[in-house]
Amino acid sequence: MSGFKLEISDQISEEYSLPIEAGLGEFNDAMSGINDRQPLAVVVRSSESGKVVGGMLGRSSLGVLFIDLFYLPPELRAHGLGSEILRTFETEGRRRGCVAGFLYTISFQAPDFYRKHGWEEFGKIDCLPEGTSRYFMKKTL
Repeated sequence: MSGFKLEISDQISEEYSLPIEAGLGEFNDAMSGINDRQPLAVVVRSSESGKVVGGMLGRSSLGVLFIDLFYLPPELRAHGLGSEILRTFETEGRRRGCVAGFLYTISFQAPDFYRKHGWEEFGKIDCLPEGTSRYFMKKTL
């Protein structure tokens, strides 16, 4: 294919992401007849500083709720806040018409947390460091 070249980058700028997201979105819309993609964030904001200190990021698309990132600082864990964030995220997914959820987590992160909330493993792949795995999980909403 003359007139084109490949580039490698360790940065994902809008110059890269916008045409790829738009092109894939247009293709998916044409194939499915549905345009329901929406980002979703449930964040925890410090009442003292007003800064976001953690939360969950993802999206909904074609009836599936995707959890992409979830982080809480150690001092906010084990008090029920993570469960509340997950419930809120799932509830918003259902409100948007999602019928299933998808995520992946690493063995040293939170697979048991998600299992406790009804998520089930449907795949696993070993990764680094040695003895570590990524768990692919789903939940019917």
